[in-house]
Amino acid sequence: MIDHIVLNVEDYERMKSFYDAVLGTLGLTGRAVGSFSGYDSFYLTQREPVARGVHLAWEADSQEAVRAFHAAGLQAGGTDNGAPGQRPFGDNYYAAFVLDPEGNNIEAVCTTG
Repeated sequence: MIDHIVLNVEDYERMKSFYDAVLGTLGLTGRAVGSFSGYDSFYLTQREPVARGVHLAWEADSQEAVRAFHAAGLQAGGTDNGAPGQRPFGDNYYAAFVLDPEGNNIEAVCTTG
């Protein structure tokens, strides 16, 4: 079982601002933990080597939250990587994908229908 995930980033302030906006739509609030910014069990830090091409997915409570996540990601400087909609990964798999400012693929998914 995974306890936490740390994403090493190049531009900590830009990425913190991005994740504050995006994860805020899912009810997660960033908090300072030493040289890290923590969002529940997900953390950002400015450290080498920088992560690139990582895929991270968060569970959303509703399809509306998935749409809000996607919109916030685009508004905060991300790039569309899959508009909100049904996906072929299982019944009721409704998701959206955004590339964060450093190229990581992030997803919000709701499977409750």
